[in-house]
Amino acid sequence: MLKVENIGKTYKRAGLFSSERQNVLKNVSFECEDGECLGIIGESGSGKSTLGRLILGIEKPDYGLVSFNGMNVQDRKVRLGNISAVFQDYKSSINPFFTVEDAILEPLNINNRSKKENKDKIDNLLNQVGLPSFYRTKYPHELSGGEVQRVCIARAISTEPKCILLDEAISSLDVSVQIQVLDLLKDLKTIYNMSYIFITHDLQAAAYICNRVIIFKDGSIEEIVKIEHLKNVKSFYARKLLQSLITF
Repeated sequence: MLKVENIGKTYKRAGLFSSERQNVLKNVSFECEDGECLGIIGESGSGKSTLGRLILGIEKPDYGLVSFNGMNVQDRKVRLGNISAVFQDYKSSINPFFTVEDAILEPLNINNRSKKENKDKIDNLLNQVGLPSFYRTKYPHELSGGEVQRVCIARAISTEPKCILLDEAISSLDVSVQIQVLDLLKDLKTIYNMSYIFITHDLQAAAYICNRVIIFKDGSIEEIVKIEHLKNVKSFYARKLLQSLITF
């Protein structure tokens, strides 16, 4: 289980001689249960992606704790093989000089399996994300955006993690491809019994895949609500935000 306990984060304001700091996250606490998909929805600049970096251990909170199964995610050994990520910018997520096989092998090579075991696993991973096995020799520039993101997903699930953070993972894809990727994520979640932290500004995507959503405002949690109760959010901000995100 992923647990966020009273975390906060500040950054120095722009300006060479500025000593002021901006509060980006303030006293944020929540839990993501095993096998749950927890959405995080908020306006740009609300602190969603900063929260994602703290969950991944990329940055350290000024105060508070992010833990996975009771252990601090700042310990690389806690994250290794247990927490993965898929980001919005799939173009920069894979080394352009890597083949698909190289990209998927990158996290696999840190475990104790033999090279043959790792390579044998690639065909199965490609099959699971809907790509033919001969794609293993292709380079990113030879693939469509949706295909590259599928490779990123294959890489993320390669270590069979218990939790994957998806930071705007479908927002750069064509609308026609987004639903395909969401269906893929739902299938993989069932296969591996993974938890997802689904950071998005897309209410429809969140409603399609998430069990609960956290509504974020100015670095704080405004409301946490089950998907089936989205229409019954209590705060004025939550109602206003959800109305602005509905595009249908």
